Amino acid sequence: MNVIEPRLQQFGRIPFRHGALLPLLKDYRRPNDKIAQWLRQGVLLPLMRGQYVLGDAAAAPCLPLVANLLYGPSCVSLDYALAWHGLIPERVHEVTSVCTGRGRVIDNALGRFSYTRLPASVYPCGITQASASAQETFLIASPAKALCDKVILTPRLRATSRVAMQQFLFEDLRIDAEALRHLSLDVVRTYATCGTKTAQLRALLQCVEALQ
Repeated sequence: MNVIEPRLQQFGRIPFRHGALLPLLKDYRRPNDKIAQWLRQGVLLPLMRGQYVLGDAAAAPCLPLVANLLYGPSCVSLDYALAWHGLIPERVHEVTSVCTGRGRVIDNALGRFSYTRLPASVYPCGITQASASAQETFLIASPAKALCDKVILTPRLRATSRVAMQQFLFEDLRIDAEALRHLSLDVVRTYATCGTKTAQLRALLQCVEALQ
């Protein structure tokens, strides 16, 4: 295990940028050489150009927070959020987010972070804050938003009837029907009027209303 120097411990589990390291290395004539050395030693892990996290395995960073910071504006949603809220049984390894800009995929030392563009009219709907610790607060879709985003962004989804949507929810996604009893109907209704996959979202609304 790499020993984290005291001057770096202030960062804890929070990602930080290149500029935050420079004041700590003001006594070095070539601070970038020291940063390169830390990267080679695994003291620092690169997330993307000019952004790092400490390589201490005991201080594993909060992946949803990392996802927020890597590319924005964005909000953790889709499969990762569905798993986070306990709606689907599978463990999800890729951190999935929605965004208002161009979609992209970022692979780094922590894993894969994907961002899919969502219509701007519904992007803010259902965004909530969650915390992994007092210092780690991040944006994540509510259960209802995560499910609506999944419906909108699943390619070639033709579940336009209640029966077909139930098949998608309970067989394809393996969602427990009990988990749908507490979904926000207001969020689903807002999505159902957004003009994108209207028939599918109305079918989702019918499924949720029938359980509440």
